[in-house]
Amino acid sequence: MRMGFLAGALVMAVQLTAFPATAAEGAGQIKVVNGAVSLEREGRTLPAAIGTRVLQSDTLRTGAGASVGVTLLDNTLLSAGPNSVLVIEHFAFNSTTHQGRLDAGLRRGTLSMVSGKLAKQSPDAVRVITPTAVLGARGTEFHVQVTE
Repeated sequence: MRMGFLAGALVMAVQLTAFPATAAEGAGQIKVVNGAVSLEREGRTLPAAIGTRVLQSDTLRTGAGASVGVTLLDNTLLSAGPNSVLVIEHFAFNSTTHQGRLDAGLRRGTLSMVSGKLAKQSPDAVRVITPTAVLGARGTEFHVQVTE
């Protein structure tokens, strides 16, 4: 009986590490909040706080003079400046193979990004989408600004 439980637990552990992060597991976590920052999820607006999990499809909004910093599961760093709207449109990451995809939508404002394991493994898998352009993350650090 005990061997069956251990074998089942081992199979489950392998399955959990072999598949990409899902929306329910989250894409990352808020690490820095300065000023008025909100998180929109499933039609609700919540105050953004340090330690809050960020999920696929979440929208982060910063007020005047505000900023937010997010670390994704692949160690990508996202920093949105004042008056920004940032959407985590798609995020999938396999921690074993470092394969997956990130689509971040910057609707307005500024975004600084330091790419993580995903972009290092598959540069074509990381994109920042703005109202007028789609940017591929080929470098390790970059800055994007969208004006109205």
